[in-house]
Amino acid sequence: MKSWYLSYFYPDAARAIPSAGAQRHLNVHGDNIGNVVQFMEREQPERFRQILTRIAGKIPGIVKIDTKVTEDKRVLLRFNEGGFTDPFFAQQMSDGTLKVFGYLLLLEDPDPAPFICIEEPENGLYHKLLEALASEFRGHATGKRNAPQLFVTTHQPHFVDALAPAEVWILDKGHDGFSRATCAANLAVVNNLVEHGLPLGGLWYANYLDGART
Repeated sequence: MKSWYLSYFYPDAARAIPSAGAQRHLNVHGDNIGNVVQFMEREQPERFRQILTRIAGKIPGIVKIDTKVTEDKRVLLRFNEGGFTDPFFAQQMSDGTLKVFGYLLLLEDPDPAPFICIEEPENGLYHKLLEALASEFRGHATGKRNAPQLFVTTHQPHFVDALAPAEVWILDKGHDGFSRATCAANLAVVNNLVEHGLPLGGLWYANYLDGART
């Protein structure tokens, strides 16, 4: 495998103020988010403003996101929350807000890797944001020509609630030490219960997905 990207986003890393210098892509932990913002603002300022407007509309409580350039040419993110006159810098924002912003910025990459792996996006996120985030990931992985594939690992049923059985694979390690992948769509009882309106994450929590081990 080559040309793939792994994201294991750390909000604390994203709060760091890196040295000035534009960078095209987010790195694994997101500590260069300021550099990516600098690159996008420099190379495509109008498109970047549109991106910030779209992202702001998808983060609860945020009415506007913009940037401030420091004297040493660093670009700082500013978040305007409803009910507050003055903006907050990224360093003051919650883990959840920073994670959602980081993932949505990742999805706006104009030249993405063909295979994107996202490790446990639920960490630090309010559970009601997970279904919306899952929908954003689905919309990005459209299956169209040149669109990237997304592979997301999770331990959070609320995230799985937004998915269909054909989109979920259960990884289970056997007694021989090898892991086996089973698609939830191959479990007849799971398909039947989902068709009757039960959420897939709830079935997982109730151990119905343990059928993958049989």
